[in-house]
Amino acid sequence: MANQLVFYGKKGNSKTLNEILSHMFNRNNELNDIGERGTPICIWGTHGLGKTHMVKDFAKDRNWKFSYIAPAQFEEMGDLHGMPTIIDPDPTVSGDEYTVYSPPDWVPTEEGPGILLLDDINRADDRILRGCMQLLQNFELSSWKLPPKWQIVATANPEGGDYSVTPMDSAMITRMLHVTLEFDAKIWAEWAEKSNVDPRGIAFVLTYPEILNSERTTPRSLSQFFSQIQSIQDLKANLNIVEAIALSSLDEITVASFINFINNDLNSLIEPEEILGAKNFLEVSKKIIDLSTDSNGVKRLDILSTICTRLYLKLMMENYQPEDLHKENLIKFLQLGEIPNDLQMSMYMDLSKNGNNTIKEMIRDKNLAEKLLKIL
Repeated sequence: MANQLVFYGKKGNSKTLNEILSHMFNRNNELNDIGERGTPICIWGTHGLGKTHMVKDFAKDRNWKFSYIAPAQFEEMGDLHGMPTIIDPDPTVSGDEYTVYSPPDWVPTEEGPGILLLDDINRADDRILRGCMQLLQNFELSSWKLPPKWQIVATANPEGGDYSVTPMDSAMITRMLHVTLEFDAKIWAEWAEKSNVDPRGIAFVLTYPEILNSERTTPRSLSQFFSQIQSIQDLKANLNIVEAIALSSLDEITVASFINFINNDLNSLIEPEEILGAKNFLEVSKKIIDLSTDSNGVKRLDILSTICTRLYLKLMMENYQPEDLHKENLIKFLQLGEIPNDLQMSMYMDLSKNGNNTIKEMIRDKNLAEKLLKIL
């Protein structure tokens, strides 16, 4: 199905798109300051990626106003334009009546900055879609207009495949700027850590990122599944109920992968806190070796990558505070012979680039620097 899908604009993960959106919004506001309207933006992507949440979070993080509509729920043009009311200034005079529209309650009335989200715009009926064209062009309809410094953002599923969408013609496509959201396991895991998603679920997605490529298995359906099993402490002892819950929301291949993940005890991957706070790092090292080596003695690079990524995300959390042994153990971890050189270098470079001053101080070590120089 993926080869048949039609997307528009640059493809990127949520961080990439946030940078692009920031520029577009800033430029739109600059145009607004000189009396011109900006250009609406459409975010494309398959279902369940988090397009809607991304826009909401963008507004929330900047303390912008936010208004939401789902045009697919509109049945009449009145849902978009508002309801007409006949005004009769003087009942004794015939013919002086006129009609005014009362805008819908979702129409913003205060000056921005703010975002009006037209969610799943191309799932709307064709009449409603055509009715949105004036709004996209002029930021107003015949009955109401957006206040200054309001942005219009639409989300859309791709055309083609099995999606039940209303095709948008060139006249509508060219009224908007376009970007396409793609899934990135590492960035999803960063969000999941902050959102208290079940750590076993995070480890699963990082170990099997390729599973996010089906109609039923999406970031949304996985988050729902992980929420349902979070209260089950021993997944292996409750495998039947875990499988039943998984099959209720995920495709069979993903379910089989998760059951295998449990049976191989990969849901018990070493936690970042266990690495950083280890009083005996040799025990940590042995556990990592055991976890990342299969029955044939072959190194599991996917598991080592998951362990590294989760440790990195732990260190990147805003509320992270280093404790005794953290620096010492982090240096030891980064020098472990069991971890491939490219993973070590990648993690070190990410920490150097994205870490705060505390993190940068933690990885400052002469022996580590010498080891990494030899890799180069």
